[in-house]
Amino acid sequence: MNTTAERVTTERQPQPLLSGLILLFLLAMILANLGGNMYGPLMSLYVKDLGASVEQIGLFFTLASIIPLALQILGGWISDSIGRLRAIAIGSVVGVLAYVPLILASQWEWLLLAEGLSAITRALVGPSFDAFLAEQSSEATRARMFGVSQMLFGIVGVLGPLLGGRLAQEYGFKPMLLIAASLYLLATLLRVQMARTVASHSTAHSASLSWEGLKANLTAMIGLVTAGGIVTWILITDGMRDVASALSMNLLSVYMQEKIGLTLSQIGLASSLFGLSMMLAYLPGGWLADKVGERLGIAVGFALSGLALGGLVFVPRGAFGLTCLGWGIAGIGAGIMSPAYMSLISKVVPSHLRGTAFGLFSTSLGIISLPAPWLGGLLWERVSPRFPFLITAVAILLSIIPVWVKFKPAGNHHE
Repeated sequence: MNTTAERVTTERQPQPLLSGLILLFLLAMILANLGGNMYGPLMSLYVKDLGASVEQIGLFFTLASIIPLALQILGGWISDSIGRLRAIAIGSVVGVLAYVPLILASQWEWLLLAEGLSAITRALVGPSFDAFLAEQSSEATRARMFGVSQMLFGIVGVLGPLLGGRLAQEYGFKPMLLIAASLYLLATLLRVQMARTVASHSTAHSASLSWEGLKANLTAMIGLVTAGGIVTWILITDGMRDVASALSMNLLSVYMQEKIGLTLSQIGLASSLFGLSMMLAYLPGGWLADKVGERLGIAVGFALSGLALGGLVFVPRGAFGLTCLGWGIAGIGAGIMSPAYMSLISKVVPSHLRGTAFGLFSTSLGIISLPAPWLGGLLWERVSPRFPFLITAVAILLSIIPVWVKFKPAGNHHE
């Protein structure tokens, strides 16, 4: 595989844990995702504000999940071929366009266009982000690189929901979205400039996009996925988590508003506490994975996340403090698990397939989970509002079993 245009430094050259290039890279990611985290936790309420029922909210997120199915893998392959920073720059331009229907929508169906454009953005940016960080670290410090980077990046999970909830409550959704779009535009300008600058100082050439190249990457990934080894079980556990989360997580802010009685500002604050807890757990999570192994961090993360979600639906009405406690525990679980997961994937997949691999494993919803948000809405209305959340919690806890049994330390890493 040809060296990408922006790989100015590689894993084989000793580098500080966080170089100037990575810090600038993270700054752009912070700006872009600050806007996204301003409205992301409130998206179901925005859909509801535009006239959707709870069942229609589930249908909306089901329909919105169709587009990312193939795009994440395709975006990863594009990243492998043309380079990480170029793929991120292209995805960011599409991301700017996604804010137009998001802001101008007069009914909830128009938000599907925004979700479609956002899916293209996530497909190009997400796998490129993870693969770029993997290429800037050695195997011995891989999890710590992800931990430190995600800790710095985690500021968006703290400030975004807090700022978004306050702005939405005081001024409405659309003024808040305008501010979010401005932040994303600034990040896009920075990303485009980074891609141009790094490319101009590199003599390497990116590979051309072709059907043959895509076929070769997909064939190699299919071989890894179907071999029955650790890659297979990463996909299985990731799929279990995707299906379970899709069933209920898009309805969580609605549950907090209607059943616990929280305001928009309180929902934003609770989401911010989740982001803060996750950010503080990233670095210890990365250290734990490097020192002890990835599977312990993943198992602990699953346990904390499942227990926290199961407990949240039994919080009495008006108990804002208990809600924040549950979000905090869930954030710690996610923060411990994330760098371990990213590190494990980067170690068991050949370096020239990392973009494709991260695209595959970061796909938010698989084919099996497509009807899950809609089904979650039905279960809310026809069984109990608690029921979809309890199913999610149990499924996450059961995922610990294959994680502990199958996620053994890999004896053959691909660098």
